[in-house]
Amino acid sequence: MTTGRYSAPRTRSLRALPKAHLHLHFEAAVRRSVLSAATHGLGELPPVRHGAGFDGFAETYLAMIDFLAAPGMFDVAFDAAARDAAEEGVVYVELAVSPHFYTSAYGSAYAALEAMARAAETATAEHEVHIGLMLTIDRTLPPAAAEEVVDLALAFSSRGVVSVGAANDERDHPLSPFTSAFRRASDAGLTVAPHAGELVGPDSVRDALSVGATRIQHGVRAIEDNDLVAELAARDICLDVCPTSNVLLGVVPEVEQHPLSALLDANVPCTLNADDPTILGVSILDEYKTARTTLALSDEKLAQCARTSIRFAPLDDDTKAHALAAIDCWLGAAEENS
Repeated sequence: MTTGRYSAPRTRSLRALPKAHLHLHFEAAVRRSVLSAATHGLGELPPVRHGAGFDGFAETYLAMIDFLAAPGMFDVAFDAAARDAAEEGVVYVELAVSPHFYTSAYGSAYAALEAMARAAETATAEHEVHIGLMLTIDRTLPPAAAEEVVDLALAFSSRGVVSVGAANDERDHPLSPFTSAFRRASDAGLTVAPHAGELVGPDSVRDALSVGATRIQHGVRAIEDNDLVAELAARDICLDVCPTSNVLLGVVPEVEQHPLSALLDANVPCTLNADDPTILGVSILDEYKTARTTLALSDEKLAQCARTSIRFAPLDDDTKAHALAAIDCWLGAAEENS
């Protein structure tokens, strides 16, 4: 398309860029519009409290658990998450799940995870998007609870569980008491990918490294310590970054000040992720667009994030090779629709 003597700029389609989505919570994985349409008659979605910080976010998140505990909702949520992923160029999505939240509805955490695994398998087959499950340790609970999470993760390692994470409030809740649980998960071949470096600074990231993390959810406050940044790069530790989430929860004051670009310049492996679309109102495609427009990341840097996401995804060699080749093709092409 041209206007007068000038050609309109050509940009590569971010939707066409193959990518993995590695930081996404099941309870808030689906856009509100999609979830509302799919669950008509099951009640109202809990309201969002933007500007209320982490505590307000946690309140909305907990309300989502009650909503998803209704019969059939696992099928709806997994199907919608997989469909969204396929539409946004995602070839693999890793959903953080906490089956213990649904013990009352399903009778046991095991039964809840069985229902989740079944729903994930169905959605994978329907939408041809690989789905992995991350079981989440609640860092505010005693170590015995973490051991139970790992027991469950190991029991379902052949049914789609690929990693163990840790969530809830970092403040005054270090990961070191759960070292034994994380080590047991790692020894069994599961990825250790806890939240860290979000509400607490570099010490939280070091804490995650001490329990064997190879991926860190967020981790962006590592930028406050140059030695730590160098260590992350040298050890090839991946940060699963969520820029909009960091702004809305007060980790950084505005997107323009987000450290993603600086971390990439320092050779820290980083991926782009949406975190909680139902609550935060963004998709992974939105985050790639924000990185391009607001953070001014070049397409080469965006492709770098996509490559990192594929590299750290638990995909077979052929699937990885195909996705990485497609990223190279994307970078070598110019398309009109972004």
